[in-house]
Amino acid sequence: MAQEFVNGKIQPGKVVVFIKPTCPYCRRTQEILSQLPFKQGFLEFVDITATSDANEIQDYLQRLTGARTVPRVFIGKECIGGCSDLITMQESGELLTRLKQIGALQ
Repeated sequence: MAQEFVNGKIQPGKVVVFIKPTCPYCRRTQEILSQLPFKQGFLEFVDITATSDANEIQDYLQRLTGARTVPRVFIGKECIGGCSDLITMQESGELLTRLKQIGALQ
């Protein structure tokens, strides 16, 4: 169930972030990404606490990405890590480059 749920969300050309709403790193990640000019439908925040499978989802994210912590940020099918990784990419300019490469920005 968790594997199908996660794999169904991760898509090429889209940014998907698995979050818990009470997590400060998740909120920071949402703030950063929400400031960017995404095309409609190209940015999705997935609240794993809204499902009954939050632990199973985190276990699958561990197998898929090497970490079960949230946020887990996917640009297309690639996990770039969490909040600190996103900030590093933003500061280096790599974030905008990658988002333009997948066609996610207006």
